[in-house]
Amino acid sequence: MLGNFEYSNPTKLYFGEDSLCSLNKELPKYGKTVQLIYGGGSIKKNGIYDQVMELLKANGKIVIEDGGVMPNPTVEKLREGVQIARQNHVDFLLAVGGGSCCDYAKAVSVSVHCAEDPWEKYYIRFEEPDCEIVPVGCVLTMVGTGSEMNGGAVITNHDQKLKIGHVFGDQVIPKFAILNPKFTFTLPRQQMTAGIYDIFNHICEQYFSGEDDNTSDYISEALMKSVIHSSRIAIRNPEDYEARSNIMWAATWALNTLVSRGKSTDWMVHMFGQSVGAYTDATHGMTLSAVSLPYYRYIMPYGLDKFRRFAVNVWEVDAGGKSDEQIAEEGLSCMEGWMKELGLVMNLGELGATEEMLGGIADGTLIMEGGYKVLTRDEVLNILKASL
Repeated sequence: MLGNFEYSNPTKLYFGEDSLCSLNKELPKYGKTVQLIYGGGSIKKNGIYDQVMELLKANGKIVIEDGGVMPNPTVEKLREGVQIARQNHVDFLLAVGGGSCCDYAKAVSVSVHCAEDPWEKYYIRFEEPDCEIVPVGCVLTMVGTGSEMNGGAVITNHDQKLKIGHVFGDQVIPKFAILNPKFTFTLPRQQMTAGIYDIFNHICEQYFSGEDDNTSDYISEALMKSVIHSSRIAIRNPEDYEARSNIMWAATWALNTLVSRGKSTDWMVHMFGQSVGAYTDATHGMTLSAVSLPYYRYIMPYGLDKFRRFAVNVWEVDAGGKSDEQIAEEGLSCMEGWMKELGLVMNLGELGATEEMLGGIADGTLIMEGGYKVLTRDEVLNILKASL
């Protein structure tokens, strides 16, 4: 049964091969000085940087560069970006890159005019901004996080061994996002597949929770089938435009909060993965793939009806003559086979995690209450051991 809920998403999307030209529509809406946020410099090699700079200059913008955003943005980088924005009286933040750049831009946006330490305010106390927020726009070059159309911003604190996400409200969600599937063609295969699994797991985190008779679940099943289908094409031909465009579009819908409506949502795989990332600095999607199956096999008995439905509706498992447990396990086995087909990391050891780290990783794993089972610390530790 659907309960009461609100749904709002103010992001305007521009999708397709010519979508970058839409910057000409959006840039005039925001002030003179733009902080251009990007990662390690790949956009300079593939020509996207030059295209963006040309449009910024054509619109009369003063451009302040803020490069070097790492795959797991750190609190030190956040403070550096805030200092850049303050010193240059920045009016607008334009993130050109993947989810890490978008997350970082949103974290900067709420911190520029914040009178307190943003880590303490937003990531320890989980408070909402009560200051002026610098608007954000995104030009996407990697897909997976859905950060281009949500309020999430994940930041890593290596000193505290914590990687934490804060989901901010409508004021922080990007004002617009540019989605050109061709911008993703030059991604290394591992980044592409990690992003694909991030998309899939975002859907799982919302699907494996709450009641079954929910429109959100039907949408989620269709999205999962689309991701599976397109991923198999993309790993054979990374420049298949239709496959990459469908993956890009599914990534946005997987985490723009639509399929979470009427759902309690789980998010434990992400809590595991983020804590692992705080210790290993591993690629986000791979931290999720390493822990997913041990977690889902552990909670399957508590949500057996949904796991059975997942097997039949997503993986087309033949239910004839089988128990619900057998059907559900066959579905997870199909998922495991697909994950291996993509070449995903299947255990924490491949990410550099050791048995000695597991206690600290367990301590850093936030316990969520929206799934089929609220875990104890001992259960968290046992799932991590099974993932090793």
